Amino acid sequence: MAVNLWNGNDVLDREMYDRFADLYAIIKATERLEKAYLRDIISPAAYESECSKLISHFKTMVPFLDDTVPSVEQFMGTYKLKCPAALNRLVTSGVPATVEHRTAAAASANISAATVAECTAHFVTVLDALRLNMVAADELYPLLFDLSNSLSKLSILPDLEGKVKEWMEMLSKMGAADKLTEQQARQLQFDLESSYNSFMAALQHLKL
Repeated sequence: MAVNLWNGNDVLDREMYDRFADLYAIIKATERLEKAYLRDIISPAAYESECSKLISHFKTMVPFLDDTVPSVEQFMGTYKLKCPAALNRLVTSGVPATVEHRTAAAASANISAATVAECTAHFVTVLDALRLNMVAADELYPLLFDLSNSLSKLSILPDLEGKVKEWMEMLSKMGAADKLTEQQARQLQFDLESSYNSFMAALQHLKL
């Protein structure tokens, strides 16, 4: 037997509860779809297509619920909807998981590739400077500063940046025209070459 959720013939009540029913159905359908995708029951392409439709319907509906549904979380609590995956997909993310993952992977690859190129260039620049006997504090400090900034953008081997900063700290205590001794210059070159080799070895673990 059908049960009316609105009182009498009030058209506004009927429309409100119709929207509630639609929202309820979207949330439940999204939760089932998310679980199916996680369990590999549905293909990524089919998942993305269906999920995009549900998100679109949800976004179209939300503006009409402002006065009656203060928040989706509250609506779910009122109707005892335990659908965390749907809440994340519809409210927090707003895009299918496949799109989310592609976007994150692309952004990560672009940032990493750019940073790797930047770090490599700065390593080479400092090492070339040392080979040309540029050992004055005001010559080396800016080059090490640029290298340190580049390394700080990369999450691999954070100790490399620490080693560079140790040399920067030492140079900052020297006068601009003061020069490294031959032993200090050789040690700096050795440290940088060792760091560069460790850096290059670590690149194979990056997903570029």
